[in-house]
Amino acid sequence: MLFRLSEVTKSYGAQDVLRGVSFQINPGEHVGLVGRNGAGKTTLLRLITGAETPDNGELERLRGLRVGVLAQHVDFSGAETVFDAALNVFEKLRGLEEKMRTLEHAMTEATGDELDRVMHEYSEAQQTYETEGGFSYHARAEAVLLGLGFTKDEHGKRAENLSGGEKNRLGLARLLLLEPDILLLDEPTNHLDVEAVEWLEEFLSAYKSAYLIISHDRFFLDHTVTRVLDLENGRVESYKGNYSEYLVEKEERRQQQQRAYEQQREMIERTEDFIRRNLAGQKTKQAKSRRNMLERMERLESTTDLDTANFKLKPVARTGDQVLVLDKLAIGFPTKTLASNLSLLLRRGECLGVIGGNGTGKTTLLRTLLGEQHPLDGDLRWGTGVNPGYYDQRLLTVDERNTVLEELRTAASATVTDGELRGFLGRFLFTGDDVFKPVAALSGGEKGRLALAKLIYSRVNVLILDEPTNHLDIASCEALESALNDYDGTIITVSHDRYFLDRVATQILFFGEKGVEHFDGGYSEFYEAHHRALAEAQAKQAEAQKVERSARKVENNKTAAPKKNKQKGPTAAELEAEIQTVESELAQLSSLLATEEVARDKERLFALSEQYQTLDDRLQELFAGWEAATAAEEEARAARGK
Repeated sequence: MLFRLSEVTKSYGAQDVLRGVSFQINPGEHVGLVGRNGAGKTTLLRLITGAETPDNGELERLRGLRVGVLAQHVDFSGAETVFDAALNVFEKLRGLEEKMRTLEHAMTEATGDELDRVMHEYSEAQQTYETEGGFSYHARAEAVLLGLGFTKDEHGKRAENLSGGEKNRLGLARLLLLEPDILLLDEPTNHLDVEAVEWLEEFLSAYKSAYLIISHDRFFLDHTVTRVLDLENGRVESYKGNYSEYLVEKEERRQQQQRAYEQQREMIERTEDFIRRNLAGQKTKQAKSRRNMLERMERLESTTDLDTANFKLKPVARTGDQVLVLDKLAIGFPTKTLASNLSLLLRRGECLGVIGGNGTGKTTLLRTLLGEQHPLDGDLRWGTGVNPGYYDQRLLTVDERNTVLEELRTAASATVTDGELRGFLGRFLFTGDDVFKPVAALSGGEKGRLALAKLIYSRVNVLILDEPTNHLDIASCEALESALNDYDGTIITVSHDRYFLDRVATQILFFGEKGVEHFDGGYSEFYEAHHRALAEAQAKQAEAQKVERSARKVENNKTAAPKKNKQKGPTAAELEAEIQTVESELAQLSSLLATEEVARDKERLFALSEQYQTLDDRLQELFAGWEAATAAEEEARAARGK
């Protein structure tokens, strides 16, 4: 056990956030924590870290538990670079390096017993350094930084000059390198592009220690967790499996709970009827007993009245069959082309999902489609009867000077009553006096729901959505997905939410480092095809490198081989001398590979590693030859002795 919560409660004033929460996390478990915005997920993390204490209940932690927390806002100061900030995690190893340098200096001056003592101390420090990964930690730090999107050129940048998102990524890199007993990750994918998220998925899937992740990225949860904790109504339910498996089991439990609720309601109605008929009759004692039983009974809750958004879309005007045609389109700016040769056909009722890294041209594509930017080249044609509407992730389409009700009215005709507008807003969780709130006072999620409500109410027949799920909790995302699947019109959406794309997209446009890739199919199909192609390319590259190494080995063997002698090969003594030479070269390479200079230079690191492998292969051949030569010489001596 790493930690255990038993009947933990936590309140803020009159608001009960946690009501009897109980669960346990064990070593090596990979757990996701899900729940609606405001359900108490962050409060739960603060309790686990000790930043807050429970009002009631117990929280037990393993003695000496090392907890790593991903802060939402990370800052750096001073002159340390990105690479230095990552390496500073390895405080013990850097201390050992300093100690070893001090001992090396002492060895040049010590003599006699003092020299023996210093050399012994140096040997112990070097052994600890090697055991703790001292020869590889520079390379590990570089690999994590590269995986999270820091190019080699950025490793020398001052950390304090990074943007907020870059600082958060650097904070995540430091946390992954720290390798505590458990990682607590609150929305770790927030500042990552698609490539970095996929790298993080692979990293965490192979991670040996435990972690607890809060994330709205359901695709990410599907690929990283094997258990889900669902925080709802102040309580936690545990489910085995990843996110998709959790959804299936949750629905099964919901149906079981609803059946139990309906059975209980039937029993209560029968009992109340019995009480009414017999309270004043001959069976008055039985009636009173049953009334007491009902008063003590714990009432089950219905699962059909859950407070979730209902994004019911209205019918829209019909467009032509061909909604959008791109023919060798190039987009960007006069001084820089972001993407070129874009060709596709989008038909009525289809959904184009656009995905890719930051700055690759996704938003520029939307601006070009909306006519806010001119194409650099190629052709862009909208079909007949197209009336597009735009959802801006910056939420600029809502006016903060209005109330919620006034803002929706800007998309409605003059004849629409306040009652109809309030009923429509209720589907987006704006109930009661919420409709009179100023837009400026709304949270990001509330503004997102209002912007979607306004767009949907306007009854446009092409939805152009820029990160529509950014400000929504999981329940609202699922409701939006269901509604978009029922939508009569056509959809173009930029999104980093791969689960959302998997539910709604029929085509994928991927903006990658090597250009734009169009795929006719859903996201999961694209994901499999894309990664299969990457794996095949990597396999071909590895095979080419293997062939190249074999060719070099043959060439080295030819160069190193002694002149042919029809009567005998190299002697054991000659082979032994060559073995000593190769071992010396390997020792020098090993020392060189352990230096910080080489670890920072990726190309040199790979070249020296290949050289080391070639020499090591040669050493094994020499040992085999030496054993054969020694046996042959002994056999020859024995024959002469006879």
